[in-house]
Amino acid sequence: QLQLVESGGGLVQAGGSLRLSCAASGFTLGLDYYAMVWIRQAPGKEREVVSCISDRDGTLYYSDAVQGRFTISRDVAKKTVYLQMNSLKPEDTGTYYCAANHLITCSDHMETNRPNYNAWGQGTQVTVAS
Repeated sequence: QLQLVESGGGLVQAGGSLRLSCAASGFTLGLDYYAMVWIRQAPGKEREVVSCISDRDGTLYYSDAVQGRFTISRDVAKKTVYLQMNSLKPEDTGTYYCAANHLITCSDHMETNRPNYNAWGQGTQVTVAS
């Protein structure tokens, strides 16, 4: 069974940093050709894809809102995907979900709803205070 567990969220002042982790089980990160996607849900706003890393072709994706501030990476041995978030802004506040999709790369359209993914984590809350 595919499972994802996020951690690393918390409360931080604007300009600060957090590193989110997404621990994967039930599949072989780095070998099984999954696109690992970070999606966030801000209060009162629609979900948006913020970053992606593809096992299939190595592509990366960052939304315009986080480009230059967030970095996605993976540690295959630890079966974990990370999202390093620097220079955080209050608008980065939200619940961050990690999701896995076996059929796409980060160059493809990425949906923001759970049924479109093979696995979806429980989410971790990020709050950026101004």
